[in-house]
Amino acid sequence: MNKLGYSILYVCLGLVAVFQIFPLIWLVIFSLKDSREIFASPPLSLPEELKWENYVKVWQGDIAVYFFNSVWYTLVAIILTVILASMATFAITRMKWKLSSFVLGLFMVGLMIPIHSSLIPLFKMFLTVDLIDNPLSIIITYTAYNLPITMMILLGFYYTLPKEIEEAAIIDGCSINRLFFRIILPMTVPVMSTTVIINMIYNWNEFVFVNTFISSDKYKTLTVGIQNFIGQYMTDWGAIGATLVISILPILIAFLFFSNKIVEGISASAVKG
Repeated sequence: MNKLGYSILYVCLGLVAVFQIFPLIWLVIFSLKDSREIFASPPLSLPEELKWENYVKVWQGDIAVYFFNSVWYTLVAIILTVILASMATFAITRMKWKLSSFVLGLFMVGLMIPIHSSLIPLFKMFLTVDLIDNPLSIIITYTAYNLPITMMILLGFYYTLPKEIEEAAIIDGCSINRLFFRIILPMTVPVMSTTVIINMIYNWNEFVFVNTFISSDKYKTLTVGIQNFIGQYMTDWGAIGATLVISILPILIAFLFFSNKIVEGISASAVKG
């Protein structure tokens, strides 16, 4: 019975995997055809000739700018989010002060605020301080919105850290700053890797904030910039497919290589009974 149950489970998982992979395979094949072949041949038929020039064409356009904007927005926001969330979590979980629970509650309220409800207040605020059409508006917003979920993942792990390590370090003359950066932070690498991946997925795929706060092409990211390519290559469907493949490739590679880290990090952050 156990073997039969496992067999059924694996068949079901295999079917789910096929349905998940099918759109990616179709998109890659789509991107290597020209417009005539796309409409004249079956969707999953192999190209008569691989049209790698589709990728060259779109890369020579503005997509290179959009790509590198997405990369540096994502990296800077991740670094800021992880460092600030780690500091806040350390202060809340490892230090004794009266308002720690209240401050934690304020951070967790951020999980309940819908993105769309904050667009107008944020736009007015950035307009007041002259940050509209400025990369700082995107980085600040990404950091602020990712802080609550990042802290929530870190909390469970920080609560399980043995206090004896901190006590021994303090007895040896270790300051609070050195304790955090030299001892606590390296110990949280497994769970931090999880938060990095989750932040990366959100930042890379985000559309609403960039579309609202950024108007110049030189500051746009891939998710927003793709709209321009769809208009520019309206009849060149192969180029549109190449643009979409380029946009999903980095996040797909990151997920394939680091998906196990997500499970390990979440397991590490689980509160031990």
